[in-house]
Amino acid sequence: MPYLQSCKNGGVILELHVQPKASRTQISGLYGERLKVAVGSPPVDGKANKEIVSFFAKLLGVSKKNVEVVSGHKSRQKVVAVAGVAETAVRAQVKESMSCAG
Repeated sequence: MPYLQSCKNGGVILELHVQPKASRTQISGLYGERLKVAVGSPPVDGKANKEIVSFFAKLLGVSKKNVEVVSGHKSRQKVVAVAGVAETAVRAQVKESMSCAG
């Protein structure tokens, strides 16, 4: 999965394409080699970024402090780091979430 990379510290890096102002927040598939994530919040004052952090924390069962937008704060193309979770667990949750969204 090109959008998912393991980190040496035990976390993962996710490469996202974000669609703001969607009807609901969900993983909606792939956009090129990035994971496409629809978020309900508008891209104003960091609201969409905060929603991404909350969404992935809940999806992966980690604290919000373990999820960080590391690049693309003002772009649809974002890189998100998640600490304290294994790549296999993320892969399974993303796959399940994508099957539920379709």
